[in-house]
Amino acid sequence: MKLKKILALTLASAMAFSLIGCGSKTTSNPSVTDTPTATQAPKSTDAPEATATPTPELTEAADLSDIIPKETLTLNVYSQLANYEGIQIGWFADVILEKFNVKLNIIDEGDGVFPTRMESGDLGDLVVFGNDGDQYKQAVEKGMLFDWEDEDLVKNYGPSINKNMSAALEKNKMISGGKMYGFGYNVALNGGSFGDFDYHPDLRWDLYQQIGSPSINTLEDYVGVLKKMKEVCPTSDSGTETYGVSLFNDWDGNMAMFVKATATNFFGVDEFHFGFYNADDGSFQDCLADNGYYLRCLKFYNTLFQNGLLDPDSMTQGYSGCMEDYQDGGAFFCIFGWMAAPQYNTDEHVAAGKKMLPVAAKDQDTLVYGLNTNGGNRIWSIGANTKYPELCMAIYNWLCTPEGYITSEYGPKDICWEYMPDGSVDLTEFGLQCQINQKTTMPAPYTGYWEDGRQQINNLTWDKNTEILGGVNGQTYNYLYWPRYLNLPVSAVDQSWKDATKSDSFREYLSKFNYSVSKANTYSDSVRSDELDTIWNQVKECIQNGSWKAIYAKTDADFNEIVNQMKTEAYNYGFQQCIDWSANEATLRHAAENK
Repeated sequence: MKLKKILALTLASAMAFSLIGCGSKTTSNPSVTDTPTATQAPKSTDAPEATATPTPELTEAADLSDIIPKETLTLNVYSQLANYEGIQIGWFADVILEKFNVKLNIIDEGDGVFPTRMESGDLGDLVVFGNDGDQYKQAVEKGMLFDWEDEDLVKNYGPSINKNMSAALEKNKMISGGKMYGFGYNVALNGGSFGDFDYHPDLRWDLYQQIGSPSINTLEDYVGVLKKMKEVCPTSDSGTETYGVSLFNDWDGNMAMFVKATATNFFGVDEFHFGFYNADDGSFQDCLADNGYYLRCLKFYNTLFQNGLLDPDSMTQGYSGCMEDYQDGGAFFCIFGWMAAPQYNTDEHVAAGKKMLPVAAKDQDTLVYGLNTNGGNRIWSIGANTKYPELCMAIYNWLCTPEGYITSEYGPKDICWEYMPDGSVDLTEFGLQCQINQKTTMPAPYTGYWEDGRQQINNLTWDKNTEILGGVNGQTYNYLYWPRYLNLPVSAVDQSWKDATKSDSFREYLSKFNYSVSKANTYSDSVRSDELDTIWNQVKECIQNGSWKAIYAKTDADFNEIVNQMKTEAYNYGFQQCIDWSANEATLRHAAENK
């Protein structure tokens, strides 16, 4: 029996060791201090003193007095989704310290981190997988994950998970050989609908109007639009040269991330191994198909480069450099609604009539994701060798309660959000400001900007668009539909967008164009053989490198030559075996969809 009760005596001397992942992502500074900003929180707002007291939602279901440590300890959090490494800082760190008396050491996914940690025999205390495929199943097979049913761990210390996420837990058992090791992200309380549009082409609306709001019929039409925008706005806020787009390669997988995501935005297909899954009919198209989605989107970015519209630092600058470009107004277009626009749309820019807003192509077909009671493929799990399984489960359980989820997403309760008299929730005025400007300074005793303290595990428990557990009037976790946000005064630039699009919201506007819904399913990637896995990694590197070379091709002839060379090398490595496997997986996924 592996489950251990945590005694005060052992906890007084126990400290988790740190095994920091390799990578080039943000490294924490353990002492972040207040930075002057134009937006300050009310100084009279104070957070309660940290007492490590369990929340009422947890104490009702379990006595946590034997698992809350007497002295602060550090839990290692290996997250394949993290864009950060080191000790969690800021307000989220303070909340976790107050509730559980722990610090979270974030270990991100760099080159060789997973095999290194597997070889060490310790993935970490809290373990988050980027998908439920090969690496997750390797961890299951080699006994690297904790069984959540051992001594009724999830029943005793994860009551909210056990009661309200039963379908997601059952899916995990099904894909894990009959044992329960976690659950997928973005769980929905009820299915049958879809969330917001995560993908939409955002443009500098003020510049778009300035150039006469030209018609955009298809993907390639953005090139001419962005070219005209650069002519009227050749320099950023700081005086540097502007570009149509700014990219980074931190999140590249089997394909270049921005290229494959552009296909999802415009052609209604979901990234799927070395190609795309058609959400409407379950068919598969490989990424090197002639005249296919991937090569068309690859050519789009190359055309931007040839026209001086792609930031030349895109391949080397990383995520943070890209975000700085958008904050500075150095790029005008992005296909992720949650990425560039929130960086640019500050109070100062909006007051000056400047804002990034969606402008769709007439023929676009955007993929949206159906709400799924089974959860998605990013797995919350616990390392098999943790000394603190109950504590890990209690933290996960808190993240699955309304208070824990909302706090993790929006900030400390009663400072950034609050319960209303009717039982609904809403952002406070200060919390609303934090969402509008993430560089808002937190009030004492917290330090730094709001964005400094955001949860760095970078995964969700509930789907943001599902109903709040025990909530009222079907309210969801998505603050965009909460009263304070909906009642914001409409700026002049927003009103001009609403008038032009005849829409009151992004969802209403984007629903006027074609969209495809990715159906809820119980599919999980099959495990590849060692031989195929070796081939896979060689093909992956070939396509990543070839794609970036193609993006930077100086002429169409160079582009075609590079693409042909990439195809030849990929097939020589064994690309056909990869796409045969991928096509079969598409068949399995289609069969596993909720009809």
